[in-house]
Amino acid sequence: MEETRMRGGESLAEALEGHLAEWSRRTGISVETWALPGSDVPPRVARGVLAVLAEALDNVARHSEARTVSIAVTVGRGGLRMTVSDHGKGFRQPQEGGGIGRMRAALADLGGSLSVNSVPGEGTTVTGVVPRAR
Repeated sequence: MEETRMRGGESLAEALEGHLAEWSRRTGISVETWALPGSDVPPRVARGVLAVLAEALDNVARHSEARTVSIAVTVGRGGLRMTVSDHGKGFRQPQEGGGIGRMRAALADLGGSLSVNSVPGEGTTVTGVVPRAR
């Protein structure tokens, strides 16, 4: 899994924009950004979300055959929600090892959860949720 780092003083939204632009340039896959967080999150959460996003994008590039990926990361009263959706080839049943397992573990370490929904021939959506710390 590629590690994405935040530079000192950089917000999560700025880190996401930079990572998405570089990933799109490198892979040739277009990125539609639906939403980026308007407020920042604790550094530990930001690092975890960036790691999960990097793994999800790696899976898109390696497996989906998609030409476009859509990204939304929002922060609200309930916490953070990240969605990565492609219109690639999809698959029947997600394998719990490898990338999905790493994403699930990274979010669980933050008290969060991961869901993966895929339809063969239609694409895949990965959603991660990290509840606001109490």
